[in-house]
Amino acid sequence: MNTKIKICGIRRPEDVEILNQYPPDYAGFICSKPFWRYVDFETFRKLIFQLRGDIGRVGVFVNPTIKDIWDYANYLDMIQLHGEEDAECIEQIRENFSYDTQIWKAVRVRTPEDIQKADALPVDRLVLDSFSAVSHGGTGTLAPWNIIKENRPEHEFFLAGGISSQNLEDAVREIQPFGVDVSSSVETDKYKDINKIREIMQIIRN
Repeated sequence: MNTKIKICGIRRPEDVEILNQYPPDYAGFICSKPFWRYVDFETFRKLIFQLRGDIGRVGVFVNPTIKDIWDYANYLDMIQLHGEEDAECIEQIRENFSYDTQIWKAVRVRTPEDIQKADALPVDRLVLDSFSAVSHGGTGTLAPWNIIKENRPEHEFFLAGGISSQNLEDAVREIQPFGVDVSSSVETDKYKDINKIREIMQIIRN
């Protein structure tokens, strides 16, 4: 199984240099405030121009308006929704942006119903993440693997939440996701760490 990998929370030229050297399948940019990994549009555009062209570009938005997405959209391959967006919101995004741009929906999983509800949405892929009452993601907390294994969605999905070099092989073997999504586990003191990224990329590619 060729498991894909997305490295999220890219915000500095140094981060892009690391990804260009150890390329994941997808790079994620936080495009909504007030999250500390947020990148404003001008910074985002500079980073996109530096990023090698074979890495998929994912913009992560939390409960956005169409206006919030508008400037970023022309530079994105995927729009990832990480809030409480419903089917109506997703259809509006479909109508306003190119159908070549995929829409992914992140789910903070607590119960089987959370997965089932998301699986019914008109999206291209899901991102199954851990639940936090204080954050929409990037907490490093492990997602409930047992619930996900027993309630696999019909959609292809990324497994997020606490994936690191220590548990990556177990995650791929046990959950068999389309891909894995990492952020905080490849950081040291809130900065992307080349050694951690190299290690996790070597594991996923081998």
